[in-house]
Amino acid sequence: MTTRLFGTDGIRGKANEYPITPEIALRTGQAISRVLKSNGANHNRVIIGKDTRVSGYMLETALTSGLVSSGMDVFLVGPMPTPGVAHLTKSMGCGAGIMLTASHNPYEDNGLKIFGPDGYKLSDDLELAIEKEILAASPGQGVMPDKIGKATRIDDARGRYIEYAKQSVGAGDLGGMKIVVDCGHGAAYLLAPLIFKELGAKVIKLGVDPDGLNINDACGALHPQHAGRVVKEQGADLGISFDGDADRVIFTDETGAAVSGDRILTLCALALMEEGKLRGATMACTVMSNLGLHEALRQAGIAVLTTAVGDRHVIEALRAGGFSFGGENSGHLIFADHATTGDGILSALQVLRIMKRTGRPLSVLAQVMREYPQTLVNLKVRAKPPLESLPALQAALREADATFGPLGRHLIRYSGTENKVRILVEHREAAVVDTWSTRLRAIIEQELA
Repeated sequence: MTTRLFGTDGIRGKANEYPITPEIALRTGQAISRVLKSNGANHNRVIIGKDTRVSGYMLETALTSGLVSSGMDVFLVGPMPTPGVAHLTKSMGCGAGIMLTASHNPYEDNGLKIFGPDGYKLSDDLELAIEKEILAASPGQGVMPDKIGKATRIDDARGRYIEYAKQSVGAGDLGGMKIVVDCGHGAAYLLAPLIFKELGAKVIKLGVDPDGLNINDACGALHPQHAGRVVKEQGADLGISFDGDADRVIFTDETGAAVSGDRILTLCALALMEEGKLRGATMACTVMSNLGLHEALRQAGIAVLTTAVGDRHVIEALRAGGFSFGGENSGHLIFADHATTGDGILSALQVLRIMKRTGRPLSVLAQVMREYPQTLVNLKVRAKPPLESLPALQAALREADATFGPLGRHLIRYSGTENKVRILVEHREAAVVDTWSTRLRAIIEQELA
C-alpha cells in the first residue's frame, strides 16, 4: 500500500482499486473533517460535486458517509465543473469543497480534488495532514448520534454557477456568433451550452449525452479535431472543447484548426495589457510553455513568471505577486480577478469577448507569436527512479545544453498522475528537435527497460 496519496492534482487512480475505493473515500471524508476541525475551521459544511463517471455514485456515497459520520453537513450538487465547485465552496460559506473527477482521463479512472473555504486548492501542508489521517492505523471515533451531519441536494447550484460565469464578462453579448461546444460528455454537458446560449450565441452542441462510460471518449479537449470538423461543416466562428471536469479548454479557429494553448495565453495577455487589466504587466505560465510565448510577451513589455507544471503552481505565483492572469499550455487559464482556479467556461467567455471587441477571427488573433518547433513524447514506465540516477541520460542532457544554447531547451519529467515519463524538446530548428527527441527517447527506453 502506497504512503503517498496526493499527486499534482489531488488523489487519482483506477476506480475500485486502491486508493480510489469506497473505503478510502469514507476515510477521506472523516480525515477532512478532523483536519478542518483541528485547524480551527468554523464551518461544518462541505460541498461535493462530480463529473459524469459511473464511479462517481460510489465515491459520492462513501465520501458523504465519512463526512456526516464525523459531524459535517454535506451539500450535494451533482455534475458540476470543477471551477463551479470551487466558486460554490466560497459563496456558500463551506469549510471545504470536493470534486470527484479524473479530469481528462478515461472513465475507468476517478479521483478527488479538494478546495479550501477560500475556493483555492489546499496547500501542500493541508493535503499532507489529510493524507496522514487517511493512512492512520485507526480512523478515529465518530461523533455522538445527535451530532451526526445531514446531506442535502442543492437543486439551484447550476443556476448559481451560470450567473457567476456570465457576470465575469459583464454585459457580454455573443449575439451573431455561431460556436461549436464540445463538452466531452463531461461535467459541462448541461451548463456550458446554456451559458453561451443565454448570452446570445448560436450553439451547436457536441458531447452532451453522458452515460457514465463515454466521458472524454474521442471527444472533448483531448480531441479538438472533433469540434474542428463540425466548425468547418457548419461555418461556425470557432470550436470550444472542454475536458471531463471543464477546468481546461482547447479552441479551434474558424478554419477548424486547433489553436495551441500558448497562443491563447499570449493573445489573452496582450488583450489584458491593452485594456489595462494585466496587473504588474506580468503573466505566469509553466515550464511547458513555448519559447515563442516568452519572445512575444517580452517584445510587448510583459514579464513572464515560470512555474513548475500544474495549475496550482501558476495560481500560487499569481497570488504571491498579486497578478491577474496566467495558465498552462494544456488549456488551464486562470483569470485571477474572476476565479480561484482554471475555468474552461469562463476562459472561453473571455476569448469570445476579445473576439467581439476586436472584430477579428480567432485565426488572426492567434498569430501573435512564433511557435518554436517542439516535440512532446509520453512513454509508459513501470517505475520512476530519480532521473538524476540515469547516467546515460544525464550525459546526453549535458551535451544537449551545450548544443542548444539560447535557441532551444529540453524538459524531462515524470507525470504526476500517470506512470509515464514526458520528454519535451524544443528548438528554433525542427531538425534539431527531431534528432534530440529521438535520441533522448532511445536512451530513456534503454535505461528504464
